[in-house]
Amino acid sequence: MTDRSDNDQPLAGDIVTDHAAAGGSQEKSSLPLMRGLPRVKLPGDEPMILASGSPRRAELLTAAGCRYRTELPDDDAEDPPRAGESAEQAVRRLAYQKAINVARRLRGGVLLAADTLGVCDGVLLGKPVDAEDARRMLRLLRGRVHHVLTGICLWDLGRGRRVLEAVRTDLEMSPIDDAQIDAYLAGGRWQGKAGGFGYQDGNDWLQIRGSGSESNVVGLPIERLAYWVDRPTHWPAAEEPHFEP
Repeated sequence: MTDRSDNDQPLAGDIVTDHAAAGGSQEKSSLPLMRGLPRVKLPGDEPMILASGSPRRAELLTAAGCRYRTELPDDDAEDPPRAGESAEQAVRRLAYQKAINVARRLRGGVLLAADTLGVCDGVLLGKPVDAEDARRMLRLLRGRVHHVLTGICLWDLGRGRRVLEAVRTDLEMSPIDDAQIDAYLAGGRWQGKAGGFGYQDGNDWLQIRGSGSESNVVGLPIERLAYWVDRPTHWPAAEEPHFEP
């Protein structure tokens, strides 16, 4: 899974004025899971505003045919998960904090923010601080079923409508040994990824359970995003959310 810091640089600089998903972009994707995604297109082909510097979220939007531009949240936009906070509540709150930080700079438009965490036996797994932390996470996950949660905040600033929810995908990791973990860590792909791994890395020791969303594990549930974009009249009013501790 991935939730690279939203303050990391996007692929083409701090502010990307417009990304148009040209025909054939899905075939150019390096990830097979990005082929055949539902299309995400705002009315009038308006560009979405992505409050994230994650290259994978950007790649997912491009693969879904979505035009977008990027506005990065400030470094202090979000707090870490809080004591007693559920994983579902944490990812919703973190996505909202990123969104409102960017929304204050804008006069309108449709804004999208997201946050991804792994969860195993109630333990929240964010991005590892170093290789040893990643090793700890992978040892916890091996041979077990866990789940990935992505909170999304989809906000139409002009209409005052907002979707704020958490999407879950269940995963199973094979009982890999320490040598396999060491080999994976040596490649550096654990960096910036919640749980210490990237589903998109093509590891055969990771399997989706049931009918869960692969794009959700990578950091953005495109299927759910497309559902809401196709139903703008169903979006709830953008009232101030209350997050219980």
